[in-house]
Amino acid sequence: MLLIIYIQYGTLFSAMSLLLHGCKLRTLNIPRLPYFELVIMRHISLFALLISLTFSLGAYADTVWLKNGDRMTGRILLLDSGKLLLETDYADTITLNIKKIATLETDQPLLVKLDTFTTQSSKALRPAPEGSVTLINGETPKTIALTDIQQLMKPKPIIEDLRWKGNISFSADYKKKENDVKDYDLDVSSELRHGLWRHKLDTEYDYETKNNAKKTERFEASYALDRFITEKWFWKNKVKYTNDHLEELRRQHTYGTGPGYQFWDNELGAFSVSSLINHNKFLFDSGEQQSFNSSTFSWDYNRYVHGKSFELYTQGEVGVPFISSIDYVLDSEAGLRYKVNSWAAITLKAEWNKVSSQYGDLNDRRYLIGFGVGW
Repeated sequence: MLLIIYIQYGTLFSAMSLLLHGCKLRTLNIPRLPYFELVIMRHISLFALLISLTFSLGAYADTVWLKNGDRMTGRILLLDSGKLLLETDYADTITLNIKKIATLETDQPLLVKLDTFTTQSSKALRPAPEGSVTLINGETPKTIALTDIQQLMKPKPIIEDLRWKGNISFSADYKKKENDVKDYDLDVSSELRHGLWRHKLDTEYDYETKNNAKKTERFEASYALDRFITEKWFWKNKVKYTNDHLEELRRQHTYGTGPGYQFWDNELGAFSVSSLINHNKFLFDSGEQQSFNSSTFSWDYNRYVHGKSFELYTQGEVGVPFISSIDYVLDSEAGLRYKVNSWAAITLKAEWNKVSSQYGDLNDRRYLIGFGVGW
């Protein structure tokens, strides 16, 4: 009966519409169905719709043909350094050597980088003779060798609807020589981009003991809100709080605002800088308080290499107060992440935090290895 209705009214949508609005059936001289039959037909219609959507979505899967005759389907994420990243529903994200690929096909719009000065936009890529692919960009199709492609990546939209990414990592350092030293570090970083707005929240907790005596206990949290004015320029507002239980400089409160510039943000990484005017409040262990204004320069850089197997990153800021009693403030971090799989990574990092002032100095350098998860 359902098939007859489909044939009579042409499309799945119209059939569902008739089923869900049984009042229309009488006007078409079709007898009203009993309630339980109508419910069954509704479920069948919805199931048929889901099946059709599944097949239609599957039809847009990218295809990679290997030189050994195998064929793989999924979604092409990136090609860089001779490695193609293919996201699949049967083996997560896999890495393929470009020299092992015969050809490939995708309907995704991609940026195709051939050399340092030549980048083309493709509407689709079509199969070609072994070792090559045909570039479709609205002009005459062009066949190029796969080994001539330095990078393939999705173009970044100027305005993104919603994107959320983050990282949680735990690091530890244990030394037992003449002194028994234990050092633990927990980092949580999250970034949410919605339209022209970007939110970033970072927290870090450090705890270190030496011969069972507490040597370091430090908590730091910051929140930044960016409003993009153009594709590259944005305005940043930032709040930062630091609490150190042992150093001479116990608490730091910073409120800043100023312009920033996004050099790039794509599948291979991102790089941005900003310059802020801040109001700072420092509290020392002696009870002395200091409020002052300052300017800071901050950076945030990360770069994936070797087919996203490794990630190099550094972030931090250096500030110059507008008073003579404090010389400068430095808070920086640099490291390397090795991707174990699509969500887990091993991290090697170095941190350097320094404050130089007449009330006391803070100079803390740490080198840690840890494990983290990302999304």
